Amino acid sequence: MNLSRRDILKVAGAAGVVSITPGLARAQVEGIEKKSVTIAVGGQALVYYLPLSIAEFKGFYKEEGVDVKIVDFAGGSKALQAVVGGSADVCSGAFEHTVSLQNRRQIYSAFVMQGRAPMITLAVSKKNMPDYKGPADLKGKKIGVTAPGSSTNMLVNFFLAQHGLKPSDVSIIGVGAGTGAVNAVRSGQVDAISNVDPVISTLEHEGLLEVIVDTRKLEDSEAIFGGPMPSSCLYASQKFIDDNPNTCQALANAIIKADKWIQEASVEEIMEIVPEQYLLGNPEVYRRALEASREALSPNGVIDEAGPQTALNALDAYIEDLKAENIDLSKLWTDRFVKQAS
Repeated sequence: MNLSRRDILKVAGAAGVVSITPGLARAQVEGIEKKSVTIAVGGQALVYYLPLSIAEFKGFYKEEGVDVKIVDFAGGSKALQAVVGGSADVCSGAFEHTVSLQNRRQIYSAFVMQGRAPMITLAVSKKNMPDYKGPADLKGKKIGVTAPGSSTNMLVNFFLAQHGLKPSDVSIIGVGAGTGAVNAVRSGQVDAISNVDPVISTLEHEGLLEVIVDTRKLEDSEAIFGGPMPSSCLYASQKFIDDNPNTCQALANAIIKADKWIQEASVEEIMEIVPEQYLLGNPEVYRRALEASREALSPNGVIDEAGPQTALNALDAYIEDLKAENIDLSKLWTDRFVKQAS
């Protein structure tokens, strides 16, 4: 029996071969418009962005025919600025940035997911706030976030709004997403911190934090936000997506391969492939971080259809100039590339 290449791909896809065979994977996307792509990210070593890193370390971008350069920034808002400013093509960042951008009449769309819950933890310093009783105690305090305007800042603002406080009631301090964040708590520079793993697990291991909000588990995240809250994704301007659909398809394919690899790999296999600096000096703590946040990582790149509305509701709760009625949810994301990859 003679099979065409399309027939071979259909059979291979049904058998799950396409996701692991480089030759067939490359055949899925032809005519890649932009073979060299720069992706901006705010804290690549975070578990939040693990699929981005795994796709790089496992060679999935190259398998898909794209040369990817990842540029790391102190936080998601800085990465966003790089993409809007034109120094990067695509952002690996928080989904809710597509909402805030559209509110400023800039259409950016998410096209493949890395996370299905924010994985952000808000905690107070046991050293600086040993007598913490409730949200009102945060008034006048310094709260460390990866960078002002990032998703870690978003969670702080949302939590404050839920408890009758305003963003101006606290001081937001950018502390980064690695050892700088850990040291900010150790030294007492901040009274509370909103960050992700492995930063949070490192500080928990040292007994320095009292957790007050934790979105590393799907159930807890949905309870806090009132629905599925999409998190880390690849997003780009609508113009970039329109001009480079095959490039976006290749990137989506690579991230989906990484999503699936993470789900199937053991913790040991993941730890073996990430660089030593990701471990923040303590492999056992990184292990705990993976176990704590793994459930929130996307298994397949798909965004829950209810997710964009949840994200809009969260931002609408505290952003005074957000015109929620003018936000077109359909322009915040597209599932065309994930469906094509499937």
